[in-house]
Amino acid sequence: MSNIIIESQEEIRLRSELEKKNDAESKRLKRFLGMPDLSRTEESPLAAIIRRVKKIETFKNFDDIKIPEVIPTKILFDLFNMPPGHPARSRSDTYYVDEDNALRTHDTVFWYYYLNHPKIRERISAGQDFGAICYGKVYRKDEIDRHHMNVFHQFGGLYLAPDDKKTTILDDLKNVLGEVAKSVFGPDIKYNFTPEIFPYTDPSIEMNIKIRGEWVEVVGSGLPRKDVLVNFGVTGYNGWAFGFGLERLAIVSMDLPDIRLLWSNDERIKRQLRLGNSYKEVSKYPPVTRDISFVVDKGFVPNDYFDLIRDIGGELVEEVKLIDTYENEEKFGKNKVSYAFRITYRSTERTLTNEEVDKIHNEVEERTKQDFGGVVR
Repeated sequence: MSNIIIESQEEIRLRSELEKKNDAESKRLKRFLGMPDLSRTEESPLAAIIRRVKKIETFKNFDDIKIPEVIPTKILFDLFNMPPGHPARSRSDTYYVDEDNALRTHDTVFWYYYLNHPKIRERISAGQDFGAICYGKVYRKDEIDRHHMNVFHQFGGLYLAPDDKKTTILDDLKNVLGEVAKSVFGPDIKYNFTPEIFPYTDPSIEMNIKIRGEWVEVVGSGLPRKDVLVNFGVTGYNGWAFGFGLERLAIVSMDLPDIRLLWSNDERIKRQLRLGNSYKEVSKYPPVTRDISFVVDKGFVPNDYFDLIRDIGGELVEEVKLIDTYENEEKFGKNKVSYAFRITYRSTERTLTNEEVDKIHNEVEERTKQDFGGVVR
């Protein structure tokens, strides 16, 4: 397996400009980009998954590609059948560095960098088959709960062969995914496949595994669409592709109750983070809940509000739950909406005091007023 590292001068320039900025959004992006890549952190179970999957015979001659984290939107979205107006491009879902560049939202974007690499263009000209794997952090605005974070990790694979030499079918893909499942969960793991729809593969399928008596969806995959491959200057080729979230596999493998545990520095927790090991609570630290209700303009975006709460509470915020929303023009005014959220604060490493939670929550209330024009009730 050979390594290909893609460097982007534009990304270097954008990161340099970002470092000079001190507004709330820029600080947020700098913090996300500065978080460790757990797929390359030796002791992390996410890195353990990578090591296991890399040993699969199918990937023996594949390239291991590392790509930029700040991507032009014309590459990130346009080339993958997500044109302007597509929901994935919404600012409520995506972190934009500027109008034309964003933090990568999906690992599949490696297709562009890989298929345009000089070495791969030579292989295409020579009519050779080839394949690659790619993994690392991705960024997507999301709700706050015990199984979701806005910074997470994906692993993707791509294989292409000339049409005149091989015709790839879904069974080829299913065999590869079966190898992936066995490498992570052991040879006796049960798995099946269900149809799905993705913008850059057709047909598309999801793989589900049966673990602890329940079926869990773990991998999205399919055969790359010819019209998408054309976007990268590739014609006369066919193959398969897949992508999966590393956190999802780790959580399922270890029965983790909280995604934040994967980032913990508590040695009592880290010792337990081994694939196949069923996690046992170090100590059930009690939650502390606080409610906040406020009236804001109709343009309020909950995902942006979740980011604010993450900024203030960090890893101490376990969940933010919408408990009520309603409109009353007579009471609140025209184009106004009342929201009520319940915020659960809990540390994975210690018991929180009411005083420190109150300090955080008071800041949430003040920033709700300042940043969103909210009238706290």
